[in-house]
Amino acid sequence: MRNRSAVILLFLIWALTSAAVSPAQETQQQDDSESSRKVVNRVVPQYPEMARELNLRGNVKVEVLVEPNGLVKSVQVKGGHPVLVQAAEDAVRKWKWEPAVRETRQSVEFRFDPK
Repeated sequence: MRNRSAVILLFLIWALTSAAVSPAQETQQQDDSESSRKVVNRVVPQYPEMARELNLRGNVKVEVLVEPNGLVKSVQVKGGHPVLVQAAEDAVRKWKWEPAVRETRQSVEFRFDPK
């Protein structure tokens, strides 16, 4: 019963989080991206054990502020299931982009599937 309550609570949090970003806002935010820099080092997110137990799948969208040297300055979650978000954030913070003249915003989407 306790696990079922946790699943229901997580679902409600996910539903509220998903409703916070409308498709129009999401498109506008992607249009505001300054450029698409090439990623030189990607880290694959670890699939969370809780998500595996729940057979949970889904996508997590983040916007990354990348410093001129290619390192991640900040990460802002744009959407996704709360159980998957932390794994996506942890992975993208380890990414490295090619150097550029100034900071840029990059949109990244992770797809999680228990298979």
